[in-house]
This record gives sequence, C-alpha cells and structure tokens, in this order.
Amino acid sequence: MADKKKNKNRHELKIEVKGEEWKKLVDESFQKVSKEKTVDGFRKGKAPRNLFDKKYGKESYLIEAANKAVDGEFRKVLLEKKYQLVAEPQIHITKLEDDVLEFTMTLIEQPEVVIKKYTGLGVKKDKVKVTNEEIEHQLSHLLERFSELVIKEGTVEKGDIAVIDFEGFIDGVAFDGGKGENYSLEIGSGQFIPGFEEQLIGMKKEEDRDVHVTFPEDYHEESLKGKEAVFKVHVHEIKVKMTREMDEEFFNDLALEGVHDEKALKEEIKKSIEAQKEQDAENKYINDLIEAVSKNAEVDIPEEMVFDTTEMMLEDMKQRLAMQGISYEMYLEFSHQTEEDIKNQMEKEAFARVLARLTLEEIKKLENITVTAEEVDEKLKEMTEKYKTTEEEILKEVGSKEMLRYDLEMNKVIDFLKEKN
Repeated sequence: MADKKKNKNRHELKIEVKGEEWKKLVDESFQKVSKEKTVDGFRKGKAPRNLFDKKYGKESYLIEAANKAVDGEFRKVLLEKKYQLVAEPQIHITKLEDDVLEFTMTLIEQPEVVIKKYTGLGVKKDKVKVTNEEIEHQLSHLLERFSELVIKEGTVEKGDIAVIDFEGFIDGVAFDGGKGENYSLEIGSGQFIPGFEEQLIGMKKEEDRDVHVTFPEDYHEESLKGKEAVFKVHVHEIKVKMTREMDEEFFNDLALEGVHDEKALKEEIKKSIEAQKEQDAENKYINDLIEAVSKNAEVDIPEEMVFDTTEMMLEDMKQRLAMQGISYEMYLEFSHQTEEDIKNQMEKEAFARVLARLTLEEIKKLENITVTAEEVDEKLKEMTEKYKTTEEEILKEVGSKEMLRYDLEMNKVIDFLKEKN
C-alpha cells in the first residue's frame, strides 16, 4: 500500500488484494451471487462455477468481491491513518481478475486552516432608522390589502379588474394554453403578453373584442415565439378597488390588539419595520464579520468540498421551488438556463460557505469553545416549547443532537467574534 499525496489534503492510495485474502472474498461472493441466479438443471447455489461463469460471466461475483474488498481496505486505512475525511472516497479499479484486485483510493482530508487575525477587525453593525415615508408606504400597502372590489359601470380603465373569457388563435387555429374563463385581470399589471391589456381599455360589460398581439421572441413556449395571434375576448364585468377608510369597522377587521386608531396603527407599523430592519442589520453584521475573518484565513480548499456544497445548495433550491408549486424543469425553461449554468452561478457562494465554515471551526478549536450535553438538552427543550412539538420532531428537522450541538458551537463562535470586534 503506497500513499501518494497530490496536495496537502488529497491522498491517493494504490491498493492490491491477492492470494488467500482475495480467493476467500471471491469464493464468498460466488456463493452469495449463485444463490440468487438459476442455471438449468441445478438448484440455486448448486451449479458448478464453470457452468455459472458460462451463463452469467465472472463479473457478477468479482464485482461483489471487489466491493467487499474496497470496504475492508477503507476501514483499515481509517484505523491506521486517522484521516478526517470531508468527501466520499473516490475508487478506481485498475485490475479485476480471478487472482488479484488492484485499485486506487483517493481520500480528501480536512484541510489545515491558518488565520492571521480574527479579533479587533473593526466590523460595525449598521444603525437602524425608520422614516415617515417607510411608514406611509407600509400603511398604503396595508390599506390596499384590505381594499374591496366593487362592480363598476362604464368602461375598462387602467387599474381596473376586468373579468374576462379569452381564447387565442394563430392562423385561425386555437393553441394549447391560450384559453381562460372568468379570469380576473388587473389592467396594467403586465400579467399578459405586451399589448394585450392595453387593448382592453375602453371595453364595456358584455362586449366582445378581437385583441391582436405578437408573442415575444424570448417567450418561454418555443412554438409561440414571435408568432402573431388573435385573442377573442369577452368582458363579463368590471371591478375597481375601493381603498378602505380607517374607520371603526376597518380596525375591527384588522384585529390588532391595542390598535384602534391611525396613530396606534402607525406606531405598530413602525415597530414592525424596525424589528425587520434590526434582524436584517444583525444578519448583515454577522455576514460581514465572517467575511472579514475569512479574508484573513489561509486554506487550500478541496474542490470536492465546493462541489458537495453546490449540490446541497441546488437541492435546497429545488425544495424551495417545490414549496412554491414550481417544478425544477419549469424553472429551467422559464429562466432559459441549464443545470450547469445554475451550478456555475452557485460555485462562488459555495466556496465562500466552505471557507466560512472551516474558518469558524478553526476559531472554535483555537479558543476551545465547547457546548455541553446539558446546553444541547436545554436548547432542545426551548425549541419544543417554542414550536409546540416533540423532541423527536425537532431532531427530525435538525438531523441529530450532534448537528444541534454543532449549530450551538458555531453560534458561540459568532458571539465570541462579536465580543472581540
């Protein structure tokens, strides 16, 4: 067994398994595999090896033997070398025969981190201020959210809600996805393709109109790109948003404790904006701290760590899309991107995440920052009470007590950095 280092973190081992050790693995694997397959004239597991080989080939049980050998050698290496691995081992079989197995095993070890300086960096937290304009803006959004739609007489105007039926045709033929009934369309919202909404202005209730449009060249549906179309539109009714008055009925509907007039509502809005800004400022402060410390770290990050983190980020993105009811394939189509494009965009952030994690872990070691079992249990109890659930459910979300301990350790490191900067 030879250990050939390509760099500080990468260990390439050339391993050979032969003689009685290999013969025993091959025999055991043959016995296992032969019991799962049938040779004419013999019960499973009873056919001579030469007949089994003739029908199924040796590869079926040699590969099984190779897998066992690789697992065994991997365990030996970990016991002997005490490597702290950060990626799955890479296995490349170079020879697989009756009498010998040869393969290379590439192991990626936790890289060494050297931090020049991590205290006294002068990172400051942004001060938070709420303006009257922000309060008024939030208030207008709130009033709009509680606004009522009322039937309007007359014609469609910008800002109105037109309840319409529509069906699209290209060269006189209806196309898939171009039909809708009782659709509420806000005029000027830009929900439909350019030119559609503007042509509804001036229409009356129960009026029909042909709307002529051209699909954009970058439209998400390939078959419609650049095509001229005619939509037959019928208006059922016209609605307009009526902004609520801040009267007693409005505050009852709002149902905010202690809020019964405009002054109290504005104060509540101010508190809400302030709390969000404080959280944003805190998050930025932590990110700025970690970034400042990471810039002072020297570390040779294995590309496998960046790759694994990119894959994790991609899975998180897919889950977020699914929660919004958007399939990953649909997102790729709409955004005109390939998976490779997305991964390339994520790589820079993935590298920064790995660097930050390694840097914080090194500070934890340097400062001997620890979390006790009691602290883990206390946090677990706090979370069950906060979210009104069981410890089992919390651990299912977090992963395990060890992962919870790790998160608490990283929080302690960040608290240390705040204190020392």
